[in-house]
Amino acid sequence: MPVIECDVAEARNRLEAAGISVQPGNTDHEQWRASYEGATAVAYAEKVVIQGKNTARLTGLLSGNGGRAHLYFDGASRGNPGPASVGWVIVTGDGIVAEGSERIGDTTNNRAEYEALIKVLEVARDYGFDEVQIRGDSQLVVKQVRGEWNANDPGMRERRVKVHELLSAFDDWSLSHVPREINERADNLANEALDNA
Repeated sequence: MPVIECDVAEARNRLEAAGISVQPGNTDHEQWRASYEGATAVAYAEKVVIQGKNTARLTGLLSGNGGRAHLYFDGASRGNPGPASVGWVIVTGDGIVAEGSERIGDTTNNRAEYEALIKVLEVARDYGFDEVQIRGDSQLVVKQVRGEWNANDPGMRERRVKVHELLSAFDDWSLSHVPREINERADNLANEALDNA
């Protein structure tokens, strides 16, 4: 359960600027509360407590402070198309900053890989990182995003456009294809999301 020491008025402004609805608190001690994707942020005198699942976006919006991060992403699909999930990890010199996984319905493995990349970029943007070094084990996604391969499928082209829109939020970025062993944590998270469904 992340606890963020901050100016709660400024924190409220950040959430509202991101399009997240902020409600009055439920008790005299609560300044306000906001919910997003299963997580709830509750503001007290000089801190915000975030609880629930999928806390990464709220945490990122309230604690973003720049710097460089390494992003790992992986998508999984059983049946191709079939039940699918994403897993992602954000690492800095301080260790793992955020990680997550979730089921995304039924789709192909390649589309799941794109969804995983989109998710990790959204979270990294919300954390306010200036520079991201992205790594994934999908050669197709890496080469399509870098412009080395064409994206003939309309759904893949649409996702590639979304990825480039998200990349424009960073001062600098790189995208590399890595072996599955290097991407093991993101791979495990994506598979755990399918196993626990």
